[in-house]
Amino acid sequence: MATENSAEIRSVDRELLAAMRVGQCMGVGELTEELGVTATAVRQRIDRLMEKGLIEREKVVSGRGRPTFCYQLTAKGHQRAGADPTDLVDALWREVNALPSEDLRDQILSAVAKRLGKQFAQQAELHNDPPVDSPKGRVEDSSELKRRLYQLSASMANRKIPIEVSNDGEMPVLDINACPFPTLTDRSNDRTMCRLEEQMISEALGQPMKLSSCRLDGDNCCQFSAIAITDQTIHENLSPASTSSAGG
Repeated sequence: MATENSAEIRSVDRELLAAMRVGQCMGVGELTEELGVTATAVRQRIDRLMEKGLIEREKVVSGRGRPTFCYQLTAKGHQRAGADPTDLVDALWREVNALPSEDLRDQILSAVAKRLGKQFAQQAELHNDPPVDSPKGRVEDSSELKRRLYQLSASMANRKIPIEVSNDGEMPVLDINACPFPTLTDRSNDRTMCRLEEQMISEALGQPMKLSSCRLDGDNCCQFSAIAITDQTIHENLSPASTSSAGG
């Protein structure tokens, strides 16, 4: 079943969501007049949006006779019907990256990465799975990692992220063929988003991952591969945050 986040909303259904943003409970007759369509068309749109969890109905009892219903947006419906947050996200991203304190900047970005990772894990139904790696950090079951990667890639693909799982090597890897957030990566030498994606994917999988190839380096895609604990330690020591603090 398609989820509210993954299912596309038709343009005619968006018109109905926009008409209901005023907040008051509206009946089919009111929506028919507002949209200039038939009652049948309105009911079809309502049914689709109720199935997605974007609209809820309320029974209206007025004297004797059959009760009627009015409809209003749910909290999710208000989110989907709201203004495009792209400009707000872009402004927040630039302000965070402009913070003079590198420690504070890294702390915020790490928290954002973890939150996004947990959201993707929940959507991909990975949050109740046991860890993939052994107590020593060695990935023992490539089939289990592959299963998780496919679940995560499907969840991310529903968010229009061009992603696929590659099985060419000994262990499966995750290939992202275009930047998920292109408007936030307009500076060619800035790897902040790369580090955020690395942490986000690691959090989602419950498995340390590293960015093994990157489009910013001329590679065909950004590729994320699993790492063991010893490799992870080396990777963390060579990360920009570690090197800058060591140099300081």
